[in-house]
Amino acid sequence: PKDIIARFGADTARLFTMFAGPPDQSAAWSDSGAEGSFRFLRRVWAAGVRLGPRLATAGADMAGASAAAAGLRREIHLLLRQVSHDYDRLQYNTVVSGAMKMLNAIDDARLADTPADNAVTREALGILLRTLYPAAPHIAHALWTDLGFVAQLGDLFAAPWPEVDEDALVQDQIELMLQ
Repeated sequence: PKDIIARFGADTARLFTMFAGPPDQSAAWSDSGAEGSFRFLRRVWAAGVRLGPRLATAGADMAGASAAAAGLRREIHLLLRQVSHDYDRLQYNTVVSGAMKMLNAIDDARLADTPADNAVTREALGILLRTLYPAAPHIAHALWTDLGFVAQLGDLFAAPWPEVDEDALVQDQIELMLQ
């Protein structure tokens, strides 16, 4: 791990270790695995930098959010449910996978630049950073501070674990394919 830490940093080494497989099984150190973890953390940082200005205009409530924002919120809370369950079972590889899915959902969401949609973005990033914190504490803490979450929720190490909002999981419509 010293070589990986020297090349990519401690967060990458920790994330790679957690993502490599269940903690009770051994994993081979590989540059490609570490590079993948490093790329993911760079994407997290880029998302924070890209979305940071929108968080400053986030509204206090999410009422009136677009359908795309409601879809993002639903996906984030479904993933939060999975990640919380996996943390309880000490399945860190699937926790990291869940964080990766959260980032993909945030990146793929095409939200309007409105206070309500920006509030959903703020919530989604806050959940991502809290779930990622045990695996990559340095980058999560830096983004938490830079994005202004300290004023809202306090320091990351003392911030409460996010709770699944059951209302966010409700769907008004579903698409059903029949043959």
